[in-house]
Amino acid sequence: MIMKISVPPALLSSILLRGSASTYASAFTTLGSRPSSIAQSGIVVPSSSSSSSSSSAVSFSSSTISGIRGGGGGGGGISSSSSSSLNMSSKKEPFNTWTFDRHCETMDWTPAPRAELVAVDAASSQPGDDADLVIVAVFAPPKDEDEEEDGDDDDEKEIDPIVLTGRAKELDDALGGALTELAAENSKAFRNGGSAGSSTPATRVAMEGSKARRYMLLGLGAEEKDEEEVESSTIAKVGAAVAAACHDQKRAESCDVLLPSKITASSLEDLSTAFYSDLYADNRYRKRVELKAEDTKSVKLFVEGGVLSDEDAASSIATGAALASGCSLTKDIVNAPHNVLNSESLADTARRIAAESGGSIVCEVLGKDECEARGMGAYLGVARGSETQPQFIHLTYRPTDGDVKKRVGIVGKGLLFDTGGYNIKTGMMELMKFDCGGAAAVLGAARAIGATKPDGVEAHFVVAACENMINDRAVVPSDILTASNGKTIEVLNTDAEGRLTLADALVFVDEECECESIIELSTLTGACMVSLGKKICGVWTDDDDLAKDLEDVSKQTGDKSWRMPLVKEYKEELKSKIADMTNLGGRYGGAIHAGLFLMKFVNKKKPFAHIDIAGPAWDDKVGATGFGAKLVTEWVRRQGE
Repeated sequence: MIMKISVPPALLSSILLRGSASTYASAFTTLGSRPSSIAQSGIVVPSSSSSSSSSSAVSFSSSTISGIRGGGGGGGGISSSSSSSLNMSSKKEPFNTWTFDRHCETMDWTPAPRAELVAVDAASSQPGDDADLVIVAVFAPPKDEDEEEDGDDDDEKEIDPIVLTGRAKELDDALGGALTELAAENSKAFRNGGSAGSSTPATRVAMEGSKARRYMLLGLGAEEKDEEEVESSTIAKVGAAVAAACHDQKRAESCDVLLPSKITASSLEDLSTAFYSDLYADNRYRKRVELKAEDTKSVKLFVEGGVLSDEDAASSIATGAALASGCSLTKDIVNAPHNVLNSESLADTARRIAAESGGSIVCEVLGKDECEARGMGAYLGVARGSETQPQFIHLTYRPTDGDVKKRVGIVGKGLLFDTGGYNIKTGMMELMKFDCGGAAAVLGAARAIGATKPDGVEAHFVVAACENMINDRAVVPSDILTASNGKTIEVLNTDAEGRLTLADALVFVDEECECESIIELSTLTGACMVSLGKKICGVWTDDDDLAKDLEDVSKQTGDKSWRMPLVKEYKEELKSKIADMTNLGGRYGGAIHAGLFLMKFVNKKKPFAHIDIAGPAWDDKVGATGFGAKLVTEWVRRQGE
């Protein structure tokens, strides 16, 4: 059952900031029976008695949520059971988790960093006038051909004195040559900025009549004379270095960064994304909060020559910040433990993405009954082992002007925890919360798309959310499942479950959403990690144009990828004696088998790519990396061009 409800403005503000539909459903007033379409001026949510099996949709008009920032970054508390939390504390709970009798229904989001990033006209103001920290970005001299050939011997060569130009030289002169001296003192390590993102230590300089300020040099690499702008990868390193400097330099409330004239609007977007992404700190499950750059309130970017208009610069920085917020959500989802993140709390996250989009994104969540009606036997077979009900998440983005040039589908694997099922994993079990990395990237991208609102593209973001657990209802080896396209699948191994959930999700975006081009992201195989390591994702597609698009996007965003082969002869290894196919191939070529399996659930005439992000989605040192969110966001944006 679905109810259409009317929400007073004050209550709506509270709802969006708290973020869980299930906790405030009782406050709504029933206005009528199930609507035939989603009303743009209100919310449609499931009644509390049918939240596990009925579809729900969320949509807000832009006027309704105007002025509400963030869309639920705090997450709010929930308490649907009288039982005490398993934190076993009478004090305020540090985070939402399950109780003995009830699963968690919402996941907190990491709030945005405090520092404000702004662009300033360098022609009308001087860097360092009122800043605690001043960072001067410099190019190293271009390398000649002989130096490039003898690059391995760079450490043995004597470093020439740095040559500063433009505003950097003016600042150096005003400081009595302090910047030149700083470069000379760190010549072997800094090498005049020859390595992009490298920096010198900070030096304090006190000018007469003013307070002492800290100054640093930041390397941009060797200058390319023929290039009109700095490469995206270089700018990303600069943004990360600025964030690191703000964090390392304590009590630096303000920071000025002097940048060369080759910085463009797209450069500021990349810098903003990297800056805010590198300030991410997941404190949701800590008693003691550890923020990055917690003293820094503002960072001003001075672009030499004033080549950017204030409007272009502000727009680029805002776009970068929106993309960073998507990456932040991606990290939040992957980092979250299973006693916080399950299919229902992930569905709540999807609703909140729609809520903060200003009406550009509509959220629909299909429950068990809707999935059964569509014949999603592959997905539901895996979901039978879950504690929570299946939640088939469907977010639809449409451009504000209604002009759609292309309709695309983006599917993410949403296994919130993977025990392996009855083919139980024997190692790395504690890392299996990251098996939702594909879903995390897709939902993070949806958040960024909802904020940036690209023109010309309609995007369908789909996640079949569940867990791969063990109980008396869970699928077992030798079971035969029927997918929504009618194909039967013999389950040879319950730990090859992700492709089963993806099968029905792909049929959905292909047939029901009628998407013209489809990509899918998943942490699918260890075989891909063996092939490409932990920094590069694998791309499997038969479509050369789609492969080229993804390659270009990969280079632009820094989410590294590599096209892999689809060896058609390997299809023989997916044959079953009693069903249409098996869910597992032979011992070798496992990543290729996975790609071949998934291709059976998309129309052969449509461009489709399987992207395995098992390696880069997680880093053993830092945890979730946010990989894939930038890749998906940029790919979607380009489809409307």
